[in-house]
Amino acid sequence: MSAASGAGTPQLPLSLRYPPDQRLESFVGAPAGAVAQLQALAGMPGADWLYVEGAAGSGKTHLGLAVCAAAEQAGRRAAYLSLRVAAGRLREALEALDTTDVVALDGLEAVAGDRADEVALFDFHNRARAAGRGVLYLAASAPAALALVLPDLRSRLGQCTRIALRALDDDGRREVLRDRARRRGLVLEDAAIDWLLTRTDRDLVQLLALLERIDRESLAAQRRVTVPFLRGMLGPG
Repeated sequence: MSAASGAGTPQLPLSLRYPPDQRLESFVGAPAGAVAQLQALAGMPGADWLYVEGAAGSGKTHLGLAVCAAAEQAGRRAAYLSLRVAAGRLREALEALDTTDVVALDGLEAVAGDRADEVALFDFHNRARAAGRGVLYLAASAPAALALVLPDLRSRLGQCTRIALRALDDDGRREVLRDRARRRGLVLEDAAIDWLLTRTDRDLVQLLALLERIDRESLAAQRRVTVPFLRGMLGPG
């Protein structure tokens, strides 16, 4: 369990439980209507269950954490669970979440093909549905494309409302970098963003990790983030 509230877990301030820059309002590139659906799941009992699919780097984990943050802001108990971390002991991990109002389960592909984990997930799905809880599933592909061994689990997942995410283009990456820099109080000039996108890995996860490093090093050097500063920090590229 990578970030979850469950039985016996001390309640932490929201700012510590979920990263403050991972919120629904800061997500870039969501399909039309998707943010409203996610907000409804976070805040409204009885809202449609959602299944978000997308390739690595498309923002699935951002949305999972953001829904949990929005649910807690609405006074509901929420939990985020990485299925990759919980694989092999999923029943125990899911049973610890039976008292939550909203659960985000990230990385369904990590447990696909493991019959015991699939049965545990199937049982959790049915318990949560009967109890009126809200569930957000996050996966790399559609239910039909997952290597599941339980047809009934595939059927249950297929009944959720689906949201398909697409990888961001460079304009989207620029918007994310500007937003994250602004939230850090970091001035990131357009020329510096363009230089980063043409000379570094375009993977968004890597770009955001690099932005964190840039923030630290510019603060330590008391320098503005300009192209010359980036060249000195990262090399000419």
